[in-house]
Amino acid sequence: MKGTVFNIQRFTINDGPGLRTELFLKGCPLKCRWCSNPEGAMRVIQTGVYRTKCISRRKCNACEEVCPREGALYFYRGKIAAIDRSKCVNCFACVKACPSEAIKQWGVSMTVEECMTEIRKDRGYYDRSGGGVTVSGGEPLLQSDFVAELFKTCKDEGIQTCIESTFFAPWEEVEKILPYTDVIISDLKHMDTQIHWKYTGVHNETILRNLKRLTDEGRTLILRIPVIPEVNDNMENMEATAEFILHELHNRVSVLQLLSYMRLGEEKYASLGIPYPMVDVKFNRKSFQKCVSEFADYFNRQGIHCTVGTNAKDETHG
Repeated sequence: MKGTVFNIQRFTINDGPGLRTELFLKGCPLKCRWCSNPEGAMRVIQTGVYRTKCISRRKCNACEEVCPREGALYFYRGKIAAIDRSKCVNCFACVKACPSEAIKQWGVSMTVEECMTEIRKDRGYYDRSGGGVTVSGGEPLLQSDFVAELFKTCKDEGIQTCIESTFFAPWEEVEKILPYTDVIISDLKHMDTQIHWKYTGVHNETILRNLKRLTDEGRTLILRIPVIPEVNDNMENMEATAEFILHELHNRVSVLQLLSYMRLGEEKYASLGIPYPMVDVKFNRKSFQKCVSEFADYFNRQGIHCTVGTNAKDETHG
């Protein structure tokens, strides 16, 4: 069994308890405008271009020499600038030939055992810190069979597991990973389903239903709200969120984390030839942060443990 992985980060501290190894899987059904990982959106392996790393067509030209499709590579002022995706056949010959990593491969097909080889390198850190493995995305439930097999192997070796998911998936996919999952992290992007659709491309009923079913079955969640200017940074949405957590989720939330919008990932969008969706968003950082802190105070007054940002001390097992 293989999964499509686009990044493996070691020694992470923000996505689950303790020190962790985090695997990011490709493919996501949501198209959040503020997404900072556009390379994880598509399930297929892709190429990205970083013009600043190119040592020039005159000095090198290795990528063009190995490319099987004439005109697939576009150069500007002597340096690789883009890939014509309509001509590219995704052979990745240019990636292998490039000596300066100006062309990057986003994604690799890995077996469970290949992933475990990387995971086992940090076993000592998990044992000392109470950490383990986190699988994120993209949306890992698009590869639920792979995640289930990976987590089962981790559990067989006594390694704690955590999934970070939107939970926009059929319950049958969720069920596959639950027997082997210790910690669950999910987002609440917006409580209004039409606004949710406007900014993410999907409605939120499936997500809310799955979160409710998880808590009905006794799971405790780590929930996050990515607070986005002009999208969900208003009291009406925060009050609706509190109502949902208290009455639908029975307040089975170990911590609610408010994640302030940051303008990240622009270089990745450029590498893929995709316009950055939030380019026109303007806001005052200081007043925005003050607003986020006030939201956190509100949730805490409602009896919902809430922090601004992530805090590993607040994260508990599901």
